[in-house]
Amino acid sequence: MTSGDSGRGVEGGAGSGAVFDPGLQPERTLLAWRRTCLSFAVGSLVAMRFALDALGPLAVVGGVLGAALSVLAYLLAATGYRRAHRSLTAQGALTRSGLPMLVATLAVLAIGALGAAFLLRSGFGI
Repeated sequence: MTSGDSGRGVEGGAGSGAVFDPGLQPERTLLAWRRTCLSFAVGSLVAMRFALDALGPLAVVGGVLGAALSVLAYLLAATGYRRAHRSLTAQGALTRSGLPMLVATLAVLAIGALGAAFLLRSGFGI
C-alpha cells in the first residue's frame, strides 16, 4: 500500500480500465439486471402470445410495452454500471440511480396488467 492509497481497493487510476472491486460486485449486479430484464421481456412476449386470442390488439400493446420497458431498464442499468465503474475507479465512491428499478417496476406492472386483463376477459367473460 503506498502512502497515497487509502485502502479502498482502487486498482488503477481513472481511465485505466482496471476493475475496482476484486469481488466484482458491480459486474455481478449488471449480470443480475441482464437476467432480470431478459426474463421480463420474454415474460411479456409469452403473455402476449397467450392473451392474443382473448385480448386482440390490447395483448400486442401490453406485450410490446413490457418488452420495451425491459430493454429500457437494461440500458439504464448498463449506463449506471458504466457510471459506477468510472466513479469507483476515479474517486473510490459510488453514486447510483434508482431509475432502472423504476423502469423495471413499470415493466412488471405492464405484465401484471396484461395478465389481469387476460383473466378478466377469458376467465370471467368480462
